[in-house]
Amino acid sequence: MTGDQLKARTLEGFERMFNEGDLDYVDAAVAPDAVDHQEPAGTEVTAHLKHVISTLRSAFPDLRFDVQEMIGEGSTVACRSRMTGTHQGPLHMGPMASLAVNGTQIDVPHMHFFHYDAAGRLTDLWHVWNTLALARQLGAPAPDLSIGVPA
Repeated sequence: MTGDQLKARTLEGFERMFNEGDLDYVDAAVAPDAVDHQEPAGTEVTAHLKHVISTLRSAFPDLRFDVQEMIGEGSTVACRSRMTGTHQGPLHMGPMASLAVNGTQIDVPHMHFFHYDAAGRLTDLWHVWNTLALARQLGAPAPDLSIGVPA
């Protein structure tokens, strides 16, 4: 697939999986031996991705990922995106699971690298998202991240 086709595939993945909640699409879009480099070795990516999508869409039924910028080279696509939604259900994720549902509008930046095989299936995923910003937007106590003055 060309770089433009892989970028289109990436946009389709965000739209169908996260924005629409199409879990069946995950099976077609992800290679069987795919690796999510932010998860422990051996994590079955298809099952994990379906769980993430379900968890986020349960907490934020109007969940949207909007890609802000995208570049592609060879079989790799990198992008910067924003995750938005309204907190309307419990977020079963770490310490945020204890936060009350409060109707807050969230806006969380993400960065992603996707590597695809010749058939256009995801083989490798690297992603970073600002979970501290999400926690703060949902009302979690913010940790003190100030830089102290040396004594």
